[in-house]
Amino acid sequence: MKKLATALLTSAIAFGALSAAQAGEIAVIVKTVNSTFWQNVQKGAEAAMKDVSEHTMTFQGPAAESAIADQVNMVENAVNRGVAGIVLAPSDPDALVPAVKKAWENRIPVVIVDSMLAEGAEQYYQSFLATDNKKAGELAAKALIDQIGTEGKIAVMSYVAGAGSEIGRVGGFTDYIKNNSKLEIVGPFYSQSQMATALNQTTDVLAANSDLKGMFGANEPTAIGMGRALKQSGKAGQVVAIGFDGNQDLQEFVKDGTLAAIIVQGSYQMGELGIETVTKLINKEKVEKNVDTGVVVVTKDNIDKPEAKNVLY
Repeated sequence: MKKLATALLTSAIAFGALSAAQAGEIAVIVKTVNSTFWQNVQKGAEAAMKDVSEHTMTFQGPAAESAIADQVNMVENAVNRGVAGIVLAPSDPDALVPAVKKAWENRIPVVIVDSMLAEGAEQYYQSFLATDNKKAGELAAKALIDQIGTEGKIAVMSYVAGAGSEIGRVGGFTDYIKNNSKLEIVGPFYSQSQMATALNQTTDVLAANSDLKGMFGANEPTAIGMGRALKQSGKAGQVVAIGFDGNQDLQEFVKDGTLAAIIVQGSYQMGELGIETVTKLINKEKVEKNVDTGVVVVTKDNIDKPEAKNVLY
């Protein structure tokens, strides 16, 4: 009897220690760790964690945005570990729903950032923090029309078909172009968020369309590949290009005129607000269901001004 009591006490202590460890983890799971955009999200999250003494943070993501199954596994593993909360940037609007539902069933609060989950999944997460991608796409289209006018041919260099942010961003761009101009759209071409793929695709598009007036590169690796192709082909400054996101490469392209503008999201703010929001949820506080983290149109004229410096990374 004494042995049984000792065994029960030991297992209870072990379970208690395990629960304490699990309860203190906030799992931040992004689309990929191999991108300065997501690394800047991490910086924002880490800054917010300085005010969160009772929890620790883990930060992870697949090697590539297209590795959707890997991201699903990361979310499922976090749920199985019994984390206190999850901040998730879903790479696919449908594939991540079952894992997020599993978190909800286990009463683990989930904050979605950057890209929306499929319609009908709203009950499984408590807050959505993101750029209004439709509005951001419209801003990109407006910036392009302001530069090249309303007639001619343009190309859309996109990233992962069906990703929530892509649907809003490229959809907002193309709808604005169709509703406000007679511009002919070539594409979209999907780089799978691979810079080298975007470079090759842009090179091919430029070669096949000598009358191209403008281009839109819809995320960081795609816009970098697009910018490099424009430089290599000697078309930089001749074909008006609008990029998306704001790392060092893209900033240099704006400064040297390869890109006329970049549409930059508040990535640092996304990470910071993600941690602040999930912490409130863990503490049973109320949060907003939808929060717009904002964008800034950065050009050569404002790149050194505070409104741009606050979002560039």
